[in-house]
Amino acid sequence: MSANNETNMLLSIQDLKVAFRMGKVNGQEQLAEAVGRGAQAVSFDVPANSTVALVGESGSGKSVTAMSILNLLPDNARRSGRILWQGQDLLQASPARLRALRGREIACVFQDPMSSLNPVFTIGQQLMEPLQLHLGMGAKAALEKAEALLAEVGIPEPKRRLKAYPHELSGGQQQRVMIAMALACEPKLLIADEPTTALDVTIQRQVIELLAKLQAKHGLSVLFISHDLGLVGEIADQVVVMRHGTIRETGPSAQIFSAPKDAYTQALLACRPSLEHNPTRLMVIDDHIAGRDADTSRVRAKDPNAPVVLEVKSLAKSFHFKTGLFGQREFRAVRDVNFKLKRGHTLGVVGESGSGKTTMGLTLLRLHEPTSGEVIFDGQDLLKLKPAEWQQMRRRIQIVFQNPYASLNPRFTVGQALIEPMTIHGIGASAAEREQRARELLVKVGLDASAFGKYPHEFSGGQRQRVAIARCLTLNPEVLVLDESVSALDVSVQAQVLNLLKDLQDELGLSYIFISHDLAVVRFISDEVLVMKDGEVVEQASAEDILHHPKQDYTRRLIGAVPKGWQAAETAPAA
Repeated sequence: MSANNETNMLLSIQDLKVAFRMGKVNGQEQLAEAVGRGAQAVSFDVPANSTVALVGESGSGKSVTAMSILNLLPDNARRSGRILWQGQDLLQASPARLRALRGREIACVFQDPMSSLNPVFTIGQQLMEPLQLHLGMGAKAALEKAEALLAEVGIPEPKRRLKAYPHELSGGQQQRVMIAMALACEPKLLIADEPTTALDVTIQRQVIELLAKLQAKHGLSVLFISHDLGLVGEIADQVVVMRHGTIRETGPSAQIFSAPKDAYTQALLACRPSLEHNPTRLMVIDDHIAGRDADTSRVRAKDPNAPVVLEVKSLAKSFHFKTGLFGQREFRAVRDVNFKLKRGHTLGVVGESGSGKTTMGLTLLRLHEPTSGEVIFDGQDLLKLKPAEWQQMRRRIQIVFQNPYASLNPRFTVGQALIEPMTIHGIGASAAEREQRARELLVKVGLDASAFGKYPHEFSGGQRQRVAIARCLTLNPEVLVLDESVSALDVSVQAQVLNLLKDLQDELGLSYIFISHDLAVVRFISDEVLVMKDGEVVEQASAEDILHHPKQDYTRRLIGAVPKGWQAAETAPAA
């Protein structure tokens, strides 16, 4: 299919530029360029019955470009160029025409389904709305169609789920509902903006296979936005690589992944952790572009005889729910977990969503009170400590959460966020000494000391995660629980944070419990791996043994679900 065949071209973006009005300074209107820089503008095509992927780091302009198509941008956005939808320029289209297009001919699926679904309406009501609005269906016909849509996207018991609210569904089910809603009116183009980023590998695999099946059935085109290059390589026909609001490279998927021409594309591919090989350090974008090798001078060999700092015995956590007037139901989230963590080592914890890995991490820290078991640290059982004793011990075991945007108080400067835990735990002889330590830690995690007086909203996601790590380090911890701490970061920032964690471990002798659904990341950073399913540890071995000699079918399924890139798509057997 030729991208130059105008009669077969569904969408054509020509010389697009997007800037945001930022107010006036000395009477001059200030514009922040988001897509298109200077003389450079963005142009690419989406043919019929094809998948085009937009890839790049956070802030590269991918989502702004996609949201420009239907003008789903803030009021201060200024667009120029042409966006031709079957020959019609959408930049000149009236609001009424755009409303008619949205959901009917062009539909969107966004990254976070929970923020996209209305929490006060049932799934059925939300599925019926576009059917009644765009297709003029009556209530009965729309309800029947909604049930059929849920069945088509693989939701179990679709008739019962029509009455459910979004919070009653898992993340994977919510994303399936979003796909069903997007496809309700059989659009010609689906814009999928990071639709699988927050999902574990098996659910991600299910969603991608579902999209492929629906694409083949309905003959729609997909504009797929992602920073996961392995995933893009499996599903995309064409790839558009963006950086700083401009296109760096575009071409067929096989060409981009097998023989990338642009240094930035090469760097993106090089800095991704791999299941095939495991470097001591990951490349970062700037080093690769500059032709510098990864700095391995700080890497130290692990001591196989290092002392055990944390031992978990028969840890269990149950939740109880009311059923009926007097009944109660027990949900066993964590069951009989056992492991030992050595000083300066990393224990990786992997499993699907709902496997109990995060609950296990939170229970270790008594952010969930355990049902039974022991957590031995420095000769004491943490689960039996009195509140005053636990307060003293808490500083020695810290946690870094998944979402750096929700982890930091937006009303505190970075300096205040770092000084507060030191003040609570009596670290530092004076305010000046605590401030000095906070500034030193900012430099240690790769931030300029000037960050001290700034607020969280002034930083990117990767920078905020560095602040969260620095905040943990203020208390001189010995163990860090890292709960999906890099899953929301794009590959280049992820590489920086993973290298930082390794450097800090080598320098300070930290021990990590690293919780993740990304097996490539777990392989890079972990010495030993726990595989969890339904709250239980089903397999435990070294990272290499888990990946190359898995004993359980469940572990093999997790490994098999990891995106392998365009080569996997090329060699996959025909259905």
